[in-house]
Amino acid sequence: MASAGSAEPERPRPKPFLIGVSGGTASGKSTVCEKIMELLGQNEVERRQRKVLILSQDSFYKVLTAEQQAKALKGQYNFDHPDAFDNDLMRATLRNIVEGKTVEVPTYDFVSHSRLPDTAVVYPADVVLFEGILVFYNQDIRDMFHLRLFVDTDSDVRLSRRVLRDMKRGRDLEQILTQYTTFVKPAFEEFCLPTKKYADVIIPRGVDNMVAINLIVQHIQDILNGDICKWQRGAVNGHGRTYKRPFSEQAESSSVLAAGKRSHLESSSRPH
Repeated sequence: MASAGSAEPERPRPKPFLIGVSGGTASGKSTVCEKIMELLGQNEVERRQRKVLILSQDSFYKVLTAEQQAKALKGQYNFDHPDAFDNDLMRATLRNIVEGKTVEVPTYDFVSHSRLPDTAVVYPADVVLFEGILVFYNQDIRDMFHLRLFVDTDSDVRLSRRVLRDMKRGRDLEQILTQYTTFVKPAFEEFCLPTKKYADVIIPRGVDNMVAINLIVQHIQDILNGDICKWQRGAVNGHGRTYKRPFSEQAESSSVLAAGKRSHLESSSRPH
């Protein structure tokens, strides 16, 4: 029997609902995730109390050797290849997150191309958005996601965004363009684009497509309100089919999307 002064044990949390968000470099993956957080009001919540959180595959870049780092500083290292990531650490971290555990995630510095000694503590949440260019590439990682989103953005738009982003990181234009044509574009076509077929929801134009964003936000809100139990039962029982459908603001009115929302998204449940 617990003493009068002892604290009550914490109620067990449901296992997190894991959402994978993929797409090419500078497609707007992180912007989509941040918009979702904003619309859910989670940005104003103290980090430890958040019900929704964002993690990036970029945190799991491998520690480079001295030779690899020298190449990276010259724009001659392929960061868009599956082998550039510490997939074992990523897999173990995601498994712990799905189990509702507090984890430590590496911190990566894009200027020096190195993993910093400090780590970020990630507390359990109800919904976790995991974004990155190759989050659907490895099947064992891909199968952990309860919902898969692919941000589909025009290649010219992605290139212009990448140029601006990398110049802010102190890189010169010639190096950026050489790296893009040598590594980034071929890797997108070989490794990232083929994983689009695994997406449950395709989001054309990224964050500009507010019909899709609002639909996903409403679905996450449903999960936060308790519907996650229904999804977990579906995962255990193995029921449900997957539908891949791009969302276009011009193609469908908001009333039609609202009416079809539940049947589309609930049918995305899959066995793990």
